[in-house]
Formats: sequence, structure tokens, C-alpha cells
Amino acid sequence: MTGFPGFIAGRLVERLAKPETQFFLLVQPQFLESAMEYAKDIAEFTNTPLESYAIVEGDVTRQNLGISDSDLEIIQYETTDVFHLAAAYDLAVPRDVALDVNLNGTINVNDLVCSLKNLRRYNYVSTCYVAGKREGTVLETDLEHKAGFRNFYEETKNLAEIEVENLKRRLPVTIFRPSVVVGDSETGETTKYDGIYYLINYLRKAPALLRVLNVGNRKVRLNLVPVDFVVEAIAALSHDKRAIGKTIALADPEPLTTAELFDVIAKYLTGRKSEFSPPASLAEWFLNTRISPTITGLPHHGVPYFFISQSYDTSVAADLLAANGIACPRFEDYAGNLLDFVDENPEL
Repeated sequence: MTGFPGFIAGRLVERLAKPETQFFLLVQPQFLESAMEYAKDIAEFTNTPLESYAIVEGDVTRQNLGISDSDLEIIQYETTDVFHLAAAYDLAVPRDVALDVNLNGTINVNDLVCSLKNLRRYNYVSTCYVAGKREGTVLETDLEHKAGFRNFYEETKNLAEIEVENLKRRLPVTIFRPSVVVGDSETGETTKYDGIYYLINYLRKAPALLRVLNVGNRKVRLNLVPVDFVVEAIAALSHDKRAIGKTIALADPEPLTTAELFDVIAKYLTGRKSEFSPPASLAEWFLNTRISPTITGLPHHGVPYFFISQSYDTSVAADLLAANGIACPRFEDYAGNLLDFVDENPEL
């Protein structure tokens, strides 16, 4: 697994942990100490041997992932399932970094996957935003397009997914496309405040006053999924043979508009919804002004995601997830848990 001890990867290891399962966790040098502590916590929580979690120093941007020759040989013979989650998850990521980590890093992981002797499944975590600036409904089978991208994160994740897609012809591959991942639906826990958290923290500044004017859009939907849903879906479908060769959108099949999201948050904070809504064009103009980030907390690179005219078809996901008893929870049902966590942890 790459991406450990990241937010999703760490939870996925915990979910997949069994006494007989051996993990090889690729970790960058600067995260070795935190990775070891996290592995100890997982071993204790899941009552599994600490020896089951082999921390392998490396980096996806390097040839053979920077793994030593001795470790590489063991990994090539012992690994049956690969989970590639490492990426530069940053909407403002520079082009060279995005290319190096997201594209070249994935090519390097692909090369390792192709060298494995007993591969059962290659699970690649992409993003719904490989759709870039496309409008309308995006199918799970849609990938290459000429609509353009909002940033280098989207573009390089698209290029990386194309590389993985090409492996489907000869390897057992499953591609997962989460939408915007938020905190745990039960505990609210997260490790980063971005996306919908910009709106949450904006309203928390002066709830009674700011809830009056709804700065959301009544036509545009922002697709949110809690991290526990994403982890449960990946864990289940990585062992479901019907998922081989599929690209699966891990998205809310019935997402709320940004105006509806605003009202859900406002009602939880104040007991009341908004009263007025400015024209969407005016709200978008203001959010792109120089003073807006200081007032709203929303950086300019995040503004387009509140005005995206695209939706994600989840037909493939719905069929596979239903068979495994998994469904995406509604935002209204877990929003309070997200807000409670922010209230208890104002700084991350």
C-alpha cells in the first residue's frame, strides 16, 4: 500500500487488518516515525501482530519506488494485492510536483505491479475530478476528454488514471473514484479542513448573522462522501471479483446543492435556515475578489468547486455496493458529527 500513514490509507489498513494478513506499507522517510506509531495503534486496536505491518522506506517518484533490492525481492514474491493511494492531494499543487507524484509516481507503481509474481488485484484510487471541466453527467466509463482542467491536480490524476486503465487489458485492476472526501460520518474525525469545511468555518464565525444570506447555488451540486464510506467500499470491492476491470465512482448518488448544504449547516448551528440568496453570478464574482479569502476563508483555487456543472453517474458502484450491503449516507444525517468535530478541534 502506498499513501500510508495518510488519512484514507491508514483507515484502510485498519479495516483490512487480520491476523493472517501481511502488509507492506510504503512510507516516505519523513513519515517513518509517525507511520510506526500508527502501525502500533492499529495492531493494538485490531489485536493483530505488530510484525504484520512492515514499514518499507521508499517514495513513489523513484525507480522501484526507492525500495531496497532485498525488500523489493520479498515484495515481488509475497504481494498479492496492491492499493495505490499516494498522490499530491492539493488543488494548488505546482505542475512539476503534480507530474512527478501523481503521474510518474503512478507509472512507477504500475511497473512494480507488473513485476509481481502472484497478483490478485491492483486497486488504484483516482478521483471523480478526472472529469475536469466537463459539464453534465460523467459516466464511470468516461475518462479521456478535451474539456480541460481547473488545475494540475485534476490533469495529472486524469493522465495517471489513463495509465492504470491501460493495464486492465492484462491485469486484474479496479479503479476507485471518490468525490470530495469529508470526515467520518460517525465521529466526524478528519485531518484537514478544506472543501465543505471552508463553508463550515465561514458560518461558524458569526452563525446568527451569516446564515441570513445563503451564498450557495441552487443549481450546482457539491458531491461529498464520508471517509468511512470510502474505506468500507474500497475494502469490500477489492475482494469482490465482479469489481475486476471496473471503474467505480464512490460518490453520493443524490448530492445536495451548495445552497442546500449551506442550509443544513446553518440550521445545525442556529436552528434556522437562510433567508435570502444573492444571484449565483454575484456570489462567484465576490468569492474571486482579492478580499474574499480573508472574509470567507475560501481560497481562490477552491471557488470553482462550488460552481461545477457536472454530476457523477454511480450505476456501476450502486450495483456492486448494494450486493455488499454498503450505501453512501446522506449529508443531512452526519453533518452534525462533522460540525461537532470542528467545534472540538478548531485547529488541525
